[in-house]
Amino acid sequence: MKKLFVNNNGTVIENNGPTIEAGNRGHLYGDGLFESIRIYNGKPINVDAHIARLLEGMSILKMRAPSFYTTEFFTEKITELAEKSEVTAGGRARLSIDRTSGGTYMPESNETNFFIEIYGLEHNDFKLNEKGLELDIYMRMKKEKNIFSNFKTKNGLLYVMAAIEAKEKNLDDILLMNSDGKLIETTSSNIFMVSNGILYTPSLDEGCVGGTMRMRIINLALDNNIRIYESPITTQNLFLADELFITNAISGVKWVGGFRTKRFTNIIAHQIVDLLNQ
Repeated sequence: MKKLFVNNNGTVIENNGPTIEAGNRGHLYGDGLFESIRIYNGKPINVDAHIARLLEGMSILKMRAPSFYTTEFFTEKITELAEKSEVTAGGRARLSIDRTSGGTYMPESNETNFFIEIYGLEHNDFKLNEKGLELDIYMRMKKEKNIFSNFKTKNGLLYVMAAIEAKEKNLDDILLMNSDGKLIETTSSNIFMVSNGILYTPSLDEGCVGGTMRMRIINLALDNNIRIYESPITTQNLFLADELFITNAISGVKWVGGFRTKRFTNIIAHQIVDLLNQ
């Protein structure tokens, strides 16, 4: 069995036991951000988009970013972990940024630490799921639209509780609504709807996470003459749609087979996956 390693703020250690320090503010208060970065052929991809979002999120959270927090720095550190962990094909890295230890709700400092962990994946290329996902809507809680909505903060209880309900209902994932009742994302992915060959996805103003794969697919669509609009999506829209698929940096694209009584196809989803792999 391969040994996996983590990088705890510059120190590389084996991932076989406790790896964060007591007093970690991400652990104590959810005082941090994270990025999930895809490994392809043993190398992290789309790192510039992840670091741009990370630095923007740090600014919103009033965290100080050292000058060396760059695409080049984190690419080097992730690649180093991939090589040491023998992840030579597909994989995923999680890059966490936490405010340094000290204080209670009032932190003693706005300086930060980073933490990187890495895991291998079964596939190197992006692959579309053979069986369509089954989804419904999480009704117990809505996601508020605020300055934190577009970032992957460590305040994830909404996603945790929604994912638990999805499992209890034997669903593959579950759709989340914003405070206006519009559908914006799932527990781990952005959403795209296809109607009459046109792609629709909620805008960042609706409160969804600003996914790096979301932006990549928007750009792919524009570059390949696929019409795409950022638009609010309602439950009624889904019942009239031809396709629904969800996206994130690690899985790429997953097509949805059913939403309640509605069934979907996957023609555009197949096309997008082919473009991703090119």
